[in-house]
Amino acid sequence: MTLVKNAFFIVILVFISFYLPIQYAYSQSVGDDHEHTLLNNQSLSLTDIDNPRNMLNSAQRWVADANANIVRLKYSSTLVELYLSTGFSQFWESQQTRNDFIDQLRILSLSETNKELTARYHLLIQLQQQKNWQQYDVVATDTLLIYISFIEQLHGKGKLWLFGETAPSTLPLPNRITVENMLESYENHRFNQFVLRMKPQILEYNQLVTSINKLDSQHTLRWPVLRFNGKVEPGQAIKYIPSLIIILERLGDISSYEAKRYQQRYQSLYTGSLVVAIKHFQARHGLKQDGIIGPNTQKWLGLNLTQRVRLLALNAQRLRLWSTNIHTGIVVNIPSYYMKLWLDGRRVLTSKVIVGRPTRQTPIFNSEVNSVVFNPYWNVPNSIMKKDILPKVQRSRSYLKRHNYEVIRSWGSSQKININSIPYNLFSPNKFPYRLRQKPGKKNALGLYKFNIPNNQAIYLHDTASPALFNKHDRALSSGCVRVLKSKSLALALLQYSGKNESQFNTLSRSKKTRSIRLNKSKKVPVEIIYQTAWVNDDGAVNYRFDIYEYD
Repeated sequence: MTLVKNAFFIVILVFISFYLPIQYAYSQSVGDDHEHTLLNNQSLSLTDIDNPRNMLNSAQRWVADANANIVRLKYSSTLVELYLSTGFSQFWESQQTRNDFIDQLRILSLSETNKELTARYHLLIQLQQQKNWQQYDVVATDTLLIYISFIEQLHGKGKLWLFGETAPSTLPLPNRITVENMLESYENHRFNQFVLRMKPQILEYNQLVTSINKLDSQHTLRWPVLRFNGKVEPGQAIKYIPSLIIILERLGDISSYEAKRYQQRYQSLYTGSLVVAIKHFQARHGLKQDGIIGPNTQKWLGLNLTQRVRLLALNAQRLRLWSTNIHTGIVVNIPSYYMKLWLDGRRVLTSKVIVGRPTRQTPIFNSEVNSVVFNPYWNVPNSIMKKDILPKVQRSRSYLKRHNYEVIRSWGSSQKININSIPYNLFSPNKFPYRLRQKPGKKNALGLYKFNIPNNQAIYLHDTASPALFNKHDRALSSGCVRVLKSKSLALALLQYSGKNESQFNTLSRSKKTRSIRLNKSKKVPVEIIYQTAWVNDDGAVNYRFDIYEYD
């Protein structure tokens, strides 16, 4: 249905059913049981009722009067249609609905991702205090439309708004179906449910909001500033023990009882339970759990309350972009350097990964695994060939042979070119007319397994010839693809899920031939490459990670 299609008849029915006089008195008892309280409508007359054009003009004046120029409404025409359709009834009569909406706007405001909605959040709080409910209703409804549009745009190019790009000041009108769904929800007394559905419908969001509220409740307390002079090792005496304990206690890394007990026993010695607390702190921040307060631990200890709240709120909004319920799929979280595999609702594998370095970032995208390649060739991308390999070849032509590279005539050909027949000057990055391919084997950069995930950026998951790199804590080291430590286990799990047995898998693994095994169409496993720098883990502890691509 369209909003104004039956507006004239709806208003007449409202008039008749309530036997109303020409002017309506707006009840000040907001939050009572009357869910269709009629708003003050001083400009409506019997002449208006007889003339739809007059009614439309009156509704336009009514919206303008209610707003009273306190804010520039974004969707005035849609507001007119909505209030005509409801007979000027109040959308935001329920205090619970108002609170639920304000709570969502508050979290969005803390994330600092949309200035317009942040300003509206503060304005609605002000209007609520003034109890001008007619004005509140119009501004809140307009704000809801902005909020809906913001959420809708996030699932396209708008996702960049959560990764450093500024959202535009003007957003398009929300999808018409969504607006009609909003109106229908109101008419069926389900408006509160509609508002609640605007936030991510997953446990992780509620967990982050709980953590935000816990931290934000301390905003009136002084947050200590620590000044370090080099790294601090267990057993050392330091002056700022009380401040360190306060931070760890407020962040939940040491209990109040243990904090008090420690301060009574030690005044300046870094030892015992305080070292244990630091190790717990390091674990939550993806750091080496050695108890040494080095540069990275110091950076995280220096992150103040406001910065932490903003980081949690930003990542709460990012949850809108990822799958709400993973039944089967692979999720790679870039900043955590980990991937997880779920099959039929059960998590079957967790593995360390290596992701793209900051200059060659792993992109955020969705795809699916459509095949597993055993003993893959590596068709070297032009960018890597020019930037990484050819400069080494210029220093030593034997580099290609030592690392099992073949020279192929072109991307549309499989013809091999004798390396020794190529003039030395052609090995320049700007002159080389061929492409490179690395033969399968232990030296192959892709290792023994490659997982094809269709995308337009030539990104895939694969094994590696350099497993020692997985021992590093900071694993943003690749040229964009995702290297998987437990690639053999991943290959076995995917093939078994697709109908192969372990014996068939072992036969394929022992063979030196390159084989590409396509997964059954009904068993293709979704892949999601995400970017979360803060989340709550299975134990309920808030985790943080370094923003390796500077998106935060």
